[in-house]
Amino acid sequence: MAKGNSITGNIVTAQDLRKFLKLSKQTIYKLASEGELPGFKIGDSWRFDVAEVLKLFHGSNKEAKNTQGQKLRKAGPGGKV
Repeated sequence: MAKGNSITGNIVTAQDLRKFLKLSKQTIYKLASEGELPGFKIGDSWRFDVAEVLKLFHGSNKEAKNTQGQKLRKAGPGGKV
């Protein structure tokens, strides 16, 4: 990725995405191969649309909040489930 370019809205490499998400390249490749991270291959190289990746994380944040809320509603006296 060229220096000074915004990562949002770009197609980036696994290396660029690794830096942005602060994950290892192995984790990026594993998640992409398992279909948990939206991306596509060009030959042997993975590419990622950052806007799609960000949508995934924004959706998972809402899901995590909903799950946490459900757990709080199920808790009984003293916080026990």
